Amino acid sequence: MNITKEHVDELNASIKIKIDKEDYESRVEEVLKDYRKKARIDGFRPGKVPSGLIRKMYGRAILIEEMNKILSESLSRYIQDEKLNILGEPLPNEKEQKTIDWDNQTEFEFVFDLGLAPEFETNLSKKDKIPYYTITIDKKIKNSYREDYTRRFGSFKTVDITNEKEMLKGKIEERDAKGQIVSGGITVEETSFSLELIKDQETIRKFKGKKVNDVVDFNLRKAFPNDIEVASILKTDKDKLENLNPDFRFTIHEISLFENAEINQDLFDKIFGEGIVKSPEEFDKKIEEEISNQFSKESDYRFVIDAREKILQKIKIKLPADFLKRWLYRTNEGKVTMEQVERDYEHFENDLKWQLIKDKIINENGLTVTDDEVLDYAKEVAMMQFQQYGMVNLPEDYLTNYAKEILKKEDESKKIYERKYEQKVIEFIRENVKVDEKKVSSEEFNKLYDKDKQS
Repeated sequence: MNITKEHVDELNASIKIKIDKEDYESRVEEVLKDYRKKARIDGFRPGKVPSGLIRKMYGRAILIEEMNKILSESLSRYIQDEKLNILGEPLPNEKEQKTIDWDNQTEFEFVFDLGLAPEFETNLSKKDKIPYYTITIDKKIKNSYREDYTRRFGSFKTVDITNEKEMLKGKIEERDAKGQIVSGGITVEETSFSLELIKDQETIRKFKGKKVNDVVDFNLRKAFPNDIEVASILKTDKDKLENLNPDFRFTIHEISLFENAEINQDLFDKIFGEGIVKSPEEFDKKIEEEISNQFSKESDYRFVIDAREKILQKIKIKLPADFLKRWLYRTNEGKVTMEQVERDYEHFENDLKWQLIKDKIINENGLTVTDDEVLDYAKEVAMMQFQQYGMVNLPEDYLTNYAKEILKKEDESKKIYERKYEQKVIEFIRENVKVDEKKVSSEEFNKLYDKDKQS
């Protein structure tokens, strides 16, 4: 076997691999022998099929399979031995690769293209200024969090009379053109809906000021133009509503109104655990801590966006664009067109440049991530998942075990390691550039993303 490399330019190279008969013959013969032992062909005892017949039936396919294995092994070993930093994977050369006659050739030559990773310097310094936005906490935001907690732990209370926001439970029956109940028509003995969802003002007025056992005749379609809502009220499938008669009668069985929870010890215990918060003042302090933690995460996330943009502008990296487009197309063959690859290439290229920069910072500065750090990060991920469902006071051992289960999943574990490494990179960047701290309101902070869309 003979392998040679030729540089096309600083970002592209080609590899020629010449394979002689002695490089593959023993491997092919070994596989043919194995096939002969296992072959089940009518007219022959197991293991007694003639070698020539086995070769005729399977020889070509075995040669191609073994050749592919030899090529894969040889390419990987050569790239590793030569310490080539490649992008993507080797691709067959579309111009130099000759057509192969698998039935008659004994010597083979294969040509592959390589995309090479570029050389570049990071050179970060305090001359590089990156903004860090600290979001100020105002009264409106604190009230919003307080409202969210009281609503989350609120409940429905029975009331005597309707106004405009109540939840009604009762019986609904189909009416005919004369206002009579349709015999054999649609009847649901117990259903419910909220007056807040009614879209028709005339219908809202009909329901206002009603009590239990009162009856209201109304047009269901006008009240609820959305098929999903109508299907829910009638407890039927949405596709059965096409020829629905919209006239119905509703008999009120129950009236209830949602009320936010009162700010008291019972609420504090439900949110934070028994006895942890003991007064409205401590409750407000906890809310401020929560907002501060949330805003800190948002500020950190924004810093990553701004740091990436700044560094990509500063570090000019050239990539083998034509090779990478070919590789993207071949890797996703049948899933994307070349036009789609061209359209999305800039986004892919920026992601790849950023990955190369992160890898260089990690390798040049010996940044490492320990298993304990990964476990702590997995616990943070787990806690955020639980918090979405209002679970905020989980025992430490439960959280640790859940995090360990996350890390047992290969894909999840890989993502968490990558995120943790990116955190280390961002910490390094913050230490080595000038961080321009700016205080902004929540509205001003959100507008930063509007600017991103416009640019």
